[in-house]
Amino acid sequence: MRRDVFLKTLAALAAASALPPVLAAANIRMMIPANPGGGWDTTGRALGRALQESGAASAVTYDNKGGAAGALGLAQFVNGSKNDPNALMVMGAVMLGGIITGKPPVNLSQATPVARLTSEYNVFVLPANSPLKTMKDVVEQLKKDPGSVKWGGGSRGSTEHIAAAMIAREVGVDPAKINYVAFRGGGEAIAAILGGNVTVGGSGYSEFAEHIASGKMRALAVTSEARLKGVNVPTLKEQGINVTLGNWRGVYGAPGISAAQRKDLTEMVVKALKTKAWTEALEKNNWTPAVLTGAEFEKFVDDDFASLRATMVKSGMV
Repeated sequence: MRRDVFLKTLAALAAASALPPVLAAANIRMMIPANPGGGWDTTGRALGRALQESGAASAVTYDNKGGAAGALGLAQFVNGSKNDPNALMVMGAVMLGGIITGKPPVNLSQATPVARLTSEYNVFVLPANSPLKTMKDVVEQLKKDPGSVKWGGGSRGSTEHIAAAMIAREVGVDPAKINYVAFRGGGEAIAAILGGNVTVGGSGYSEFAEHIASGKMRALAVTSEARLKGVNVPTLKEQGINVTLGNWRGVYGAPGISAAQRKDLTEMVVKALKTKAWTEALEKNNWTPAVLTGAEFEKFVDDDFASLRATMVKSGMV
């Protein structure tokens, strides 16, 4: 090889080696701290599809671990994913409520905040064949005999549990006397409602939407300030019950990841939220985008934890 050609080749190789490496798509491991069929499961799998569509993830594997308002999944995530930059865990307001009531040995602060994704409101429903027809009927029965009204929903400390306690308090019933039946996942709760094993069911609207549309469930009220877009269900406030309560969902990264790894993970998630797959999930599930990242998300979680605890104390749950 001629000397000038050899020198040019060396220069080209040196320039190429100076370029930043192309990041390979990650194999994401998604912890869903709930059984299949619920809001966290739907959120985790929708995010997984969006991560793949965006090109950030080559594959996504899911691990469902329900129980204790997400605390069992949190413990598994904290203990089994240390320093893993490709691990994500779905979480949200329900997990904060569960930590407040259950006081588990692991804490959310051991994991790494990444992003808040969505906000959603709860809906309360009756099975179609229930002798009760309206929220007024439920309230009247609650006043007569609080224990006779079985409220079915997510784990103890979930937003539907808090909302049920708030409803009781607003109508003059001791919140400590409500008969709340907790389920490990949305699938179990839906089966219990359709089977008439609980009086009233509560969850995010998206979880009950198809059963409401098919007539198998009768929607009584939503916990939003105003009626949900495209959903003809009255609010609790419209019915004289001054209760509003939102439910947000987000994702955390593994314990011990570096600031740079946290930044990369956050950017991957934000990129996924711009995909068609995620937009379709928002529309299908009636989720409201509520994206928050970085220090703002971390502060939001701390503030919401304090706010939820105050509400739960006021409602006699703590």
